[in-house]
Amino acid sequence: MAEPKTDVSFAESPDFVVSLARGLQIIKAFGQAPSEPEQIPNLRPSDALTVSEVAEKTGLARAVVRRFLYTLVELGYVITDGKYFRLTARILDLGYAYLSSFPLPKIAERFLEQVTLETKESSSASVLEGFDIVYVARVQTRRIMSISLSVGSRLPAFCTSMGRVLLAQLPEQMLERYLQSATFSKFTERTVCNADELRKEIRSVSKQGYALVDQELELGLRSLAVPVFAGRSRTVAAVNVSTQAARTSKAAMLQNFLPVLRQAAADISSCLGRI
Repeated sequence: MAEPKTDVSFAESPDFVVSLARGLQIIKAFGQAPSEPEQIPNLRPSDALTVSEVAEKTGLARAVVRRFLYTLVELGYVITDGKYFRLTARILDLGYAYLSSFPLPKIAERFLEQVTLETKESSSASVLEGFDIVYVARVQTRRIMSISLSVGSRLPAFCTSMGRVLLAQLPEQMLERYLQSATFSKFTERTVCNADELRKEIRSVSKQGYALVDQELELGLRSLAVPVFAGRSRTVAAVNVSTQAARTSKAAMLQNFLPVLRQAAADISSCLGRI
């Protein structure tokens, strides 16, 4: 087993915190692809790792890795189905200053501006955080919601298009845990609040690659969202277009907005893949 790589000059300092260094090593291990991808089952998330794989990548003992991983699970930075572990969007909290100054928000905003220019509608990008989506970029053309939205705003994931896209990317057991734990408030008469119905909706989103939510968060509001990827298949965000129901039909959204939105998501994904 390889020894953990650390800067000797810092590691020998009495101020050096070994446990913090190990925790960061473990987090960084998730940025590397599994060593033998051909052996990964088809249903396994591409960004998930086992305790043994993390131990191999970091050079740490399995017992040490297991303790750190379960600590990260309890803190909400990692999720697990008991065998595989993967990072959550909460890990972005650790690098919020950097995130807000360069990568995802600025990259997304550049392409969302094109989406808004072509559709004449507001567009946004968000990540999943717990039971909510958190807005990380937004280009607004006109106010169509009574809720004021900006970067940092949170909305329930279950009744928003971006939320359903992000929920559709969760491992099955993580989705079931969400459906059993989340609170489903009825915002309008159209809001889907039943866990079984939501499961069906989310599975449909997973198959079709987009989510169209019709007046479930607010009457008169329709939104369409698609996923944004980093690497080969790791979903890191969602982007959407929102419009007034009286102005744009669902069919028109799919015909006119979906290709534009998918192109923007592909462009953002391509840029993220080069960082």
